[in-house]
Amino acid sequence: MIGIVGAGAFGTALAIALAKGGREVRLWARDRGQVLAMQSTRRNDGALPAVELPENVSIHAEIDEVCGGQALLLATPMQSLGGLLDAWPEVDARQTLVACCKGIDLATLLGPVALIEGRRPGANAAILTGPSFAADIARGLPTALTLATAADGAALQELLSTPTLRLYRTDDVRGAELGGALKNVVAIAAGTVIGAGLGDSARAALMTRGYAEMVRLAEVLGARAETLAGLSGFGDLVLTCTSAQSRNFRFGLSLGKGEGFDPTITVEGAATARAVVTLAGEMGIDMPVTKMVDALALGRITLNDAVGQLMNRPLKEE
Repeated sequence: MIGIVGAGAFGTALAIALAKGGREVRLWARDRGQVLAMQSTRRNDGALPAVELPENVSIHAEIDEVCGGQALLLATPMQSLGGLLDAWPEVDARQTLVACCKGIDLATLLGPVALIEGRRPGANAAILTGPSFAADIARGLPTALTLATAADGAALQELLSTPTLRLYRTDDVRGAELGGALKNVVAIAAGTVIGAGLGDSARAALMTRGYAEMVRLAEVLGARAETLAGLSGFGDLVLTCTSAQSRNFRFGLSLGKGEGFDPTITVEGAATARAVVTLAGEMGIDMPVTKMVDALALGRITLNDAVGQLMNRPLKEE
């Protein structure tokens, strides 16, 4: 049995894919009304309309009913992960805990695996990350992800792989965490460029320089550059900077157009930018794209000023 904590779009999509791969899946939702609706309709219309849940997916309102299996996937927003671990002792270190979120916790400046290990010492923790949209996974479209764990992850890789979900394994947990977190920041910047009508050439330049920032910070924090060049970094960067399915890209579009954005939609990149600005400042790392995103998201700078600051930086070698 595989348990999944969090019945949002991504948690539900993983439940569907794993169930179609022949696994028994138990999915937990915090809201009892959502649980009853999903049990009745066999759909999650709020997150993935018109996608049926396979028979071997069960939906639960009690979190202990999804614990104790071969693995427990934590498909909650990054900024909610610490609170979930504090509130639910049933999620304990005796089971393999797989983070399925991307970002840096604002309170601790930790990634998801480090946050799990801090709250659950001795846990076998991992992260599942990479270029993926929940709708694609739920529809059974081919998707490749990175599974990062410091332990021997071969058995976990086999457990979570399906005919349509291909996992690549790495022991560079820090690199996988940072790739998934930092690409969201760059996606906001890319969306801003397109929303402001600055063109695809400007987006390509922004993505390239943003990627350089990603690698620069990751290496200082002990990650391997080749991890950032893989699915969890470059692959996810390409996806989220080029598709309006990305919430972070759509948020950037709204910034570029000067429009409001639905506050109920989770935009991990905005919180990550705030955390990274703090980290980079402590370490003396130059990250102009991230600083621009943070200032724009907080309304501290206009778009024209942001573009001017980036374009008028001192000329240098690439």
